[in-house]
Amino acid sequence: MNRCSCFFWQMVVLVALAVPGTARATPSENAYLEGYAAGLLKRDFDTDFSGIKVRRGVMKVPVGGLSSSDRIAVLQLVATIPGVFEVKPTDDTPEAMVDGSASSDGLRMTGTADTVTFETGSLPIGHLFKPLLADPRWAHFSASYRNYVGDEIAGNNNASVSFGETLPFYRGNLGGSTMQWEVGLQAGVFSEFNLDAPSSDLINSDFIAAAYSSIRRGPASAFLRLYHQSSHLGDEFLLQTKLERVNLSFEGADLRFSWEFPYGLRVYAGGGGIFRKKPETLDTWSTQYGAEFRSPWRFEAMALRPIAGIDIQQHQQNGWSADVSLKAGLQVDNVVTYGRTLQFLLEYASGNSPAGQFYKSKVEYVGVAAHYNY
Repeated sequence: MNRCSCFFWQMVVLVALAVPGTARATPSENAYLEGYAAGLLKRDFDTDFSGIKVRRGVMKVPVGGLSSSDRIAVLQLVATIPGVFEVKPTDDTPEAMVDGSASSDGLRMTGTADTVTFETGSLPIGHLFKPLLADPRWAHFSASYRNYVGDEIAGNNNASVSFGETLPFYRGNLGGSTMQWEVGLQAGVFSEFNLDAPSSDLINSDFIAAAYSSIRRGPASAFLRLYHQSSHLGDEFLLQTKLERVNLSFEGADLRFSWEFPYGLRVYAGGGGIFRKKPETLDTWSTQYGAEFRSPWRFEAMALRPIAGIDIQQHQQNGWSADVSLKAGLQVDNVVTYGRTLQFLLEYASGNSPAGQFYKSKVEYVGVAAHYNY
């Protein structure tokens, strides 16, 4: 095992050993979350939600008798509270509701208590399909430092940045079922820089734009997109290395399925293909699968939550060899607002490069990064 791999696994072991002794849910933390949620709802709805219960990051909220608009607003408000990872509505009625009256729209919910989970309508908050934590090409904002092993072309010390997001335009309920759907756009730019060069030359930039649709029912969700990707080398890097540029551009479609288990565990799998490709010799198919852990426990003295993920991709173009991405670190809870998260992660990757111009090149690196998700 080389020095890069040893360093990564040493760091993972240290994080794993630290978590059991310091990151655990306590009755006082649960009581604090219950009281905090009740206070927010009392302020905004002038109603006593004294029946709120929290266990291991899961909050149960009594919403029986509320109107559809109030029910959605209540669930969305408490879902933004730092430390709450899942909200489950119950059919119990808040104690202080007078005659179970609804708000002015006069509408009442029908069906089971978990019919409405996310806000519906135009430009909704949140995502039905959660971002993939370890996917190196999931559109979001990030900045990282990476130390590569034996990369004589692009240098050993690199910086990587990404800009982008998944933006839902509309969300609705599917008939009278508990299933919800949304449509929107996803776009991102991913760039690498050679920090060993005198002017930190731009190495490669990938541009991705997609139209997507996702659905969700309970812990199950799916994400389908139709996308375009093009890749470009930096001018200074190209002049200095004299590399032959690849005119890499293609359209593609992929589909991913996800299942969320209790205690912050999640697995996903899917695949896709590309078409209208340049060069035309590119092979078509690929697969992707992985797992994530977002701890329901938090470090007691700090608003920090352990998270980790592994993403594995295999491409027909590269003989179905596995491209592995591992990320582990801490999520800052006290900057979580309407689904936004700030994460500080250790990274490790091994396999073919995710950078488009180097899709045939084998890479291995460790890094540290900051990630921001809406």
